[in-house]
Amino acid sequence: MQKNEPFIINRLKSVGYAFKGMMLLLKTEASVKIQFVIGILVTVFGFYFNISTNEWIVQTLAIGVVMSTEGMNTAIEEIANFIHPEHHTKIGLIKDIAAGAVFIASVFAVIIGLIIYIPKFI
Repeated sequence: MQKNEPFIINRLKSVGYAFKGMMLLLKTEASVKIQFVIGILVTVFGFYFNISTNEWIVQTLAIGVVMSTEGMNTAIEEIANFIHPEHHTKIGLIKDIAAGAVFIASVFAVIIGLIIYIPKFI
């Protein structure tokens, strides 16, 4: 029987697992790499154009939502592939819906970026 660890140790382990998952996404998923680079790019733009606090909040949330949604999409794809490795219509539908969620988040992130940065370029 395993000894119960203190609460703080369990929380630290959870953070470690989450960090490991984030690093796996960044190392293995091409779309996450691209989104990460775009996130860095718009962050540099934010400093260059001295965007407002509210613009920083919205921009940061948009980056976080897109990357988090991509992580969930990847997890769903991995689970689906594990459960049913060969092609299956229903699994394909599940993967398409998860990818659609990423697409929706990405479209709105682009709209947010345009709202913030078009006035800066004009």
